[in-house]
Amino acid sequence: MGRDNGKGRMAEALRVRNGEEQGTGDAAPKVPEAVQKALGPFRRFREFLHDVRAELRNVTWPRLTDVRATTIVVIVTVFFFGILLFVVDQFGSWLIQQVFHLFKR
Repeated sequence: MGRDNGKGRMAEALRVRNGEEQGTGDAAPKVPEAVQKALGPFRRFREFLHDVRAELRNVTWPRLTDVRATTIVVIVTVFFFGILLFVVDQFGSWLIQQVFHLFKR
């Protein structure tokens, strides 16, 4: 099943809001093609910002208690793996030193 990203609908809604829809009776003055081409990146950027605002309205933001709980889990996990890796590193260093001493004799 294809997913509609909604860009066409958003652009059409923007045109309607700006009065550019055909048949409204309020025809905008004809802008030369060179000017339209030069303004194209600005219009695309404006449409991008509009799309960003529309998407941010759909975001479900976490509650402060959820953020705190997740942060605590991350900190504890980092400390646990830090200590674990330190112990494994120390054991590996000791093991390598023992092998060197074994072959040194």
